[in-house]
Amino acid sequence: MAADLEWPFGELHGLDADDIRETAYEIFFMSCRSSPSFGGRSALKFHPSMWYEPEPGSTSSQANGVGMAPSSRVKRALGLKMLNRTPSKKMALGTGSPPRPQSAAAARPKRPLTSAELMRQQMRVTEHSDNRLRKTLTRTHVGHIGKRAETIILPLELLRHLKPSEYNDSKDYHAWQTRQLKILEAGLLLHPSIPLEKSNAFAVRLGEIIQAGKTKIIVIGENSDTMRSLSNSVVSLSWRSTNGTPTDVCHWADGFPLNIHLYVALLKSIFDIRDETLVLDEVDELLELMKKTWSILGINPPIHNLCLTWVFFQQYISTMQLEPELLFASHILLAEVANDAKKQDQDPLFIKFLPLALTSIRGWLEKRLGNYHYYFEDGRMNLMEDLLPLAVRVANILGDDVMLSRVTEQAQGNAVTSPTVDHVDGYIRSSLKNAFSKMAETGCQERGMDTRQDESERLIRLAKETGDLALKERGTFSPILRKFHPVATAVAAVTLHSCYGLILKQHLTSALVLDSEIRKVLESAGKLEKVLAQMVVEDTIECEDGGKMIVREMIPYEVESTMSRLQKQWIDVRLQKGKDCLQRATESETWNPKSKAKPYVESAEDLIKFAKETMDDFFAIRMETTEDLVNDLVNSLGSLFQDYAAFVASCGSKQNYIPALPPLMRCHRDSKFAKFCRKVTPCKVGIEDPRGCRMSEADHPHPSMSGGTRRLYIRLNTLHYLLAHLQSLDEMSLSGVGSLGHKYFGNKKHHKDCASYFQNTCSAIREACQHVSEVAAHRLIFVDSNHVFYNSLYVGEVASARIRPTLRTLKQNLTLLFAILIDQAHPLAIKEVMKASFDAYLIVLVAGGDSRIFSRSDHRMIKEDFECLKRAFCVSGEGLMSEDAVEKEAERVETVIALMSQPTDKLIQDISAMIRKIEENGAEDRRNNQSVPPTTERWNTSDPNTILHVLCHRNDQVANRFLKRKFQIERYYRSYASDCGTVN
Repeated sequence: MAADLEWPFGELHGLDADDIRETAYEIFFMSCRSSPSFGGRSALKFHPSMWYEPEPGSTSSQANGVGMAPSSRVKRALGLKMLNRTPSKKMALGTGSPPRPQSAAAARPKRPLTSAELMRQQMRVTEHSDNRLRKTLTRTHVGHIGKRAETIILPLELLRHLKPSEYNDSKDYHAWQTRQLKILEAGLLLHPSIPLEKSNAFAVRLGEIIQAGKTKIIVIGENSDTMRSLSNSVVSLSWRSTNGTPTDVCHWADGFPLNIHLYVALLKSIFDIRDETLVLDEVDELLELMKKTWSILGINPPIHNLCLTWVFFQQYISTMQLEPELLFASHILLAEVANDAKKQDQDPLFIKFLPLALTSIRGWLEKRLGNYHYYFEDGRMNLMEDLLPLAVRVANILGDDVMLSRVTEQAQGNAVTSPTVDHVDGYIRSSLKNAFSKMAETGCQERGMDTRQDESERLIRLAKETGDLALKERGTFSPILRKFHPVATAVAAVTLHSCYGLILKQHLTSALVLDSEIRKVLESAGKLEKVLAQMVVEDTIECEDGGKMIVREMIPYEVESTMSRLQKQWIDVRLQKGKDCLQRATESETWNPKSKAKPYVESAEDLIKFAKETMDDFFAIRMETTEDLVNDLVNSLGSLFQDYAAFVASCGSKQNYIPALPPLMRCHRDSKFAKFCRKVTPCKVGIEDPRGCRMSEADHPHPSMSGGTRRLYIRLNTLHYLLAHLQSLDEMSLSGVGSLGHKYFGNKKHHKDCASYFQNTCSAIREACQHVSEVAAHRLIFVDSNHVFYNSLYVGEVASARIRPTLRTLKQNLTLLFAILIDQAHPLAIKEVMKASFDAYLIVLVAGGDSRIFSRSDHRMIKEDFECLKRAFCVSGEGLMSEDAVEKEAERVETVIALMSQPTDKLIQDISAMIRKIEENGAEDRRNNQSVPPTTERWNTSDPNTILHVLCHRNDQVANRFLKRKFQIERYYRSYASDCGTVN
C-alpha cells in the first residue's frame, strides 16, 4: 500500500495480500479457461464506452498471443504512451525493477506470450502453482462441461481434487488448504453478499470445519464425513437467494469487500512488473479477460471504472509520483465515474463503494493540497498544478459538504461561488493555517518562553515572518491557484490575518496592563495588518462587489483601541495597588512619625512614591497617549489621594471635645439653691475625654500636650506632605504630556491656565487640613489645657482666678506645637488654636456653670485678661498671626464681654424686646407657652440666649427676680437642660 493513502475497502481477517493475489489469479484462470487467448484462434476485443473507437485500418492483436499489439485503444483513451517509446522516468532514474533492454523485441521471448502466461507473470504466480491449477481445473472440467464459471464454487472444487501428494510437504499443502478455507469463510460467513442469519445450521457447521482446519489438515476423500459436511454447507450457503427462490448463480466471492479486494488485485496486473510506472500494451485484452470474472465477483461497469480509477491513482502514489500519466489517467477515468454517479437506479454496491474510494483519494489529495507549503515547496509547483484539477473533480463528485455550504451562503444572502472556488478556497486556508502553525511552533522551540518579554519578542518576529509568508504566497502559489480561484491572494491574506489575530488575541488576553513590550507587539501587528489589507485591496479590485465579501472576514486588530483599553486597564491595576496600600494604612496606621526629620507617617511617603512611579511608568510607554488617558490617570490618582485624605481626616469632630452645657439656672453666691447645689454636687463641670470620662485637674498634674493631640498634628503634617508633593506630581504630568508631542494635546494651553492637574485633590486635602486643625486645636484647649482653662479660669471669683496660669500653659503648648509641626502647617494650626481658645473663653463667660458668678465690676479684669490672651497669639505665634487677623477673630468674644459691662436693666430690656419680636412671629415655646430662647451656642449680642446666660451668671437681685418671674428658671431648669442636651 502507498504511504499514507488509506485503503478504503476494509480488511479481510486472516487473508494477506499474497492470499488475495493467488485467489484472484485462480478465479481469473477459471473464468478465462475457454477464452481464445487461452488457446483460441482470435483475440477478443474490448470496447468500453469511454474509449475511442478503433481507427480505420488498425491492426488487432496477434492470434494466440498478446505480444505484438501495435496499439491500444485504452492507452489512447487514457493518454498513456506505448512501451516501445521512450523509457519511463523511473527507469531513467534507475529506481525500478531490473533495467529494461534498449530493444523491446530483445527483452521478450521469440514466441508471443499467451494471455495466461502474461497474467501469470504479472501476478507473480510460480509455474509450479500454475501447473497444479491447470491440472486440477482440467480434472474438474470433465465433470463441468458446459457449466458457466459463476456456477462453480472454485475453492470447494480445488479442495476436492487437489491432493496432498502434489505438494512437496504437508506444511505447504496445509497452508494452501487453509487459504481456501479462509476464502470460503470470508465469502460465505464474514462478508456474504446475501445477509446470513447467525442461527443458520450450515453456517455454524462450516465455521466449525474452518476452525478445525486451521490447526490440522482436513482429510479429503470420497468417504470423508468432514468433506461431505463441508460440501453440503458450502453449496447450501452459496446457492441462497434474497427471496428464497431458486437462482442460477452461486454467491461465494461477490460479497463486499472480498470481491473488491480480489478485483483490485487483478487490475494491478496491467502494470509492467519490470517498470511499475508503465501500463502494458496488452491492457485491452487483459481488461477484456478480467471482464469474465465479473459474474463471479459481482462487478459491473460502474464498479469497474471506480476500481480502475483507484488503482491508477494508487499506482501513481506507490511509484513515488514519478509518472504524471498515471495521474492523468485517473483524472480521465473520474469523468466516467462522475457520469456513473449521476445515473438513476444505481447498484447498492456502487453506492456503498463510491464514497469509500473517493474519500480515500480525497484524503490523500487534501492532505497535500491542504498543506501545499510543505509538500510543494521545493520546485514541485507543477505537481501541485496537476493535483488541483483531480482534487476538485473528486470533491465535486462527493459534493455533500459543498452543497451544504452553498445552501448556507444562499440563506445568509452571500454571493454563491462555484464548487471549484469553494474547494480551492479551503485548500488555501488550510495550507496557510498549517504553515503559520509550523512557523509559530518553530518560534516557540527556538526561543524559550520563560518570560513575558520572550513571548512578546516571539510575536514581533512572528508578525514579520507572517508578512514574508504572505509575500511568498502572492509570488509563488497564487499564480497557480488563481486559475481556480479569482481572489486567491486575498483569501491567503485574510487567512494569515486571522491566524495572527488569534495569537495576538491570546497574548493580549493574558496582558492585563500595557507596557513597552505590549506596545511593540501592537505596533508590529498594525504594520502587518496594513500589508495584508493592501494585498486584499489589490487582489479584489476587479471583483463585482469590490471585495466587500472577503474584506468582511478581516476582523480588525483594533490596535489603537486596544492600546487605549490596555492603558486604562493599566491605570486600573495601578489604582488597585494604590487602594491596597491605602487599605493597609487604614488597618495598621498608628500615626507615629517616621522620624524626627520626617514628622509624617510612612504610609503617606509610600503613597507618594507609588504615585511618582506610576507617572514615570505611564509616560515611559512611548505611545500615542491621548489627553483623556492622561486625565484618567490623574483623576484616578487624585481619587486615591482624596480617599487617603479622608482617612487622615477621620479623627472625629471638634464637638467631641467641647464641654456639655450645664443646666440653665438663676443662681448667685448667696442663694439657698446655689449653696445646696455646691454642697450636694461640687462643680465638676468639664469635658469628656475620648474614653467618655470627665477630665479633672488631677488628671493633668503637669501642663503638656497629650499623645492623642500629638498624633492629630502628625495627621496634619501628613496632609501638608501630600500637598507639597502633589505639586511635583503636577509638574511631572505637564512634563510628560509635553514629551508626547502635540498631536493629541491641542488644548495644552488649557492645562497651563489651570492651577493644577490635581486642583480638586488639593482642595479636598486643604479641607481635610482644616478639619484636622480644628479637631486638634479643640483637643489641645479643651483636653490638654482643660485644668488651667475651663476647670479653673474665673472659678469662684474673677480676681482670684485670673488668666495668667492659662497663658503660661498655652505658651508652652504653642512652643511644643511649633516643634512638632512642619512649617507649612504652622499658620493654620495656630489660627485654629486661637479660635478654640476664644471658644473656650466664651464658654467660661456664658456657660461656665454655677461655679462662676460675675458682676459688672468684673468687666475690667475680664477685658484685660482677654487682651493678654490676644497678645499671646500675636507674640507666641512667631509672627504667623497678624494683629488684624487676631482682632477679627476676637470681635465675637469682645461683644459678649461688652454685654457683661451693661446694666442689668439694659440687658433685661434688650432680651424682653427680642422675645416679644419672636412671639410676634409665632415662635411660642412649647413648654406651657413659656418663651425661653433656644440655645444656639453662637454667642453674640443679637442672640437672646446669650443675654439670658449673662443674666443667669450675674450676681444681681434684679436679674434674679426677672429670671424667676419671666422664665421660672427654678421650676423648669431640668426640663430645659434636657432640651439643651450634650454636644458630642
